[in-house]
Amino acid sequence: QVQLIESGGGLVQAGGSLRLSCAASGRTFSLYAMTWFRQAPGKEREFVAAITRSGGSTYYADSVKGRFTISRDNAKSTGYLQMNSLRSEDTAVYYCAADPAPRRYGAPHEYTYWGQGTQVTVSS
Repeated sequence: QVQLIESGGGLVQAGGSLRLSCAASGRTFSLYAMTWFRQAPGKEREFVAAITRSGGSTYYADSVKGRFTISRDNAKSTGYLQMNSLRSEDTAVYYCAADPAPRRYGAPHEYTYWGQGTQVTVSS
């Protein structure tokens, strides 16, 4: 079992940056692919970015490509989401999720473990 705890959310002006962290505990972090999702009020949870177990491959939603960067440090059992050039439409609760072998990175139901979420608010 893996426990995930997100941090780093907050209030930022449009055009600013934030770095989210996802600290994992329990089983070996490198056994799990890690993905960031987000959910805005009244909307469905949506895929943001994913990274494979080794960190060798990354995937992004079109809406964040070129602005967000996902990474991980398996030695520290921590994943990251660097968010630059933030926009008001990026406002949401951001969740990290982990699974040994998600068949579709962008599908929330593929993930076994979830963090509690961290709020990101971008003011325009």
